[in-house]
Amino acid sequence: MSDTTYLTWPFFEARHGELARALDAWAQTHVAHSHGSDVDAECRALVRALGQAGWLRHAVGGTTFGGVADTIDTRSICLIRETLARHAGLADFAFAMQGLGSGAISLAGSQEQKQRYLPRVAAGDAIAAFALSEPQAGSDVAAMQCSARIDGDFAVLDGSKTWISNGGIADFYVVFARTGEAPGARGISAFIVDADTPGLEIAERIHVIAPHPLATLRFTDCRIPLSQRIGAAGEGFKIAMRTLDVFRTSVAAAALGFARRALDEALARATQRKMFNQTLADFQLTQAKLAQMATTIDSSALLTYRAAWQRDQGQTVTKEAAMAKMVSTEGAQQVIDAAVQIWGGMGVVSEQPVERLYREIRALRIYEGATEVQQLIIARELLKDQQEA
Repeated sequence: MSDTTYLTWPFFEARHGELARALDAWAQTHVAHSHGSDVDAECRALVRALGQAGWLRHAVGGTTFGGVADTIDTRSICLIRETLARHAGLADFAFAMQGLGSGAISLAGSQEQKQRYLPRVAAGDAIAAFALSEPQAGSDVAAMQCSARIDGDFAVLDGSKTWISNGGIADFYVVFARTGEAPGARGISAFIVDADTPGLEIAERIHVIAPHPLATLRFTDCRIPLSQRIGAAGEGFKIAMRTLDVFRTSVAAAALGFARRALDEALARATQRKMFNQTLADFQLTQAKLAQMATTIDSSALLTYRAAWQRDQGQTVTKEAAMAKMVSTEGAQQVIDAAVQIWGGMGVVSEQPVERLYREIRALRIYEGATEVQQLIIARELLKDQQEA
């Protein structure tokens, strides 16, 4: 690991440092920074490898169901994502989606649901997906149109979901649909839909600048047992937000991993690149850029692990997680852009580490709530606190 001093911060316990160092050693031999042309196959392989090595046990809650502990430890999730992102973006993606895709089951699933799905997720034997976004309902979840009507002991889903990570390779999807108990966000429920359920189809595969499995789902008279509903009717929005609260902070941690890798690459390039009878690192302009990169990373890390620590203490972290995600993802974009600049022409050559990082970071400023949405969340929480005061 390049810099481990942050592991001594008071946010962490000894077990967290041991976890980060063990995963880093494992990743050095099991994870490549680049990947081949078959992203689906590589993602499946990464899920299996992460499961077999025991890392996915941190992504599910409940020791009875394969988890490391009865509740998901946010700091562990963040350290795992940061470490994997530093080695390979697709490895971070594979881990994160196992947690996000099954998070609603860990948090609000029945005992039968947990027993059926979580052990397979933890072992890497089943791939999970989280299906919330729609063509006209991304950040505005209350605008959701996908519906689920109750027909006896079944729920019948109709509509579509898009931007679904693991779409096309997942074994099951946690799907949020409008059931109409109340207007807006209060009339949404959550369901588990197995990938082979009749009426569910992959309508389109979506290809993005940092390749990973992504798709649009279509539901047409898709009948599932009502026992596949997670929680009570109308609780879907609350379950979705609880799930995102766990994993939104970890998006900031993934950005940290990308930024740390970029700084490592920039330092190596600056100290080795000869220019005008000295190295690039000897120029004060380069030194100023490196100083800003390091300061941005530490600022992001402090916000990220503050939010993770607070959540592990049982505190509500809506504002703090939003701050961490906003600052870390925006900051990582700046750090990576600076690294590309230091690399010069080589920085835009396909499959160079900084070129790949440049593509991988961009989506993090959008998914699980774009930066602008995080700003609205932070302001809303500040105004609410002011009114309560």
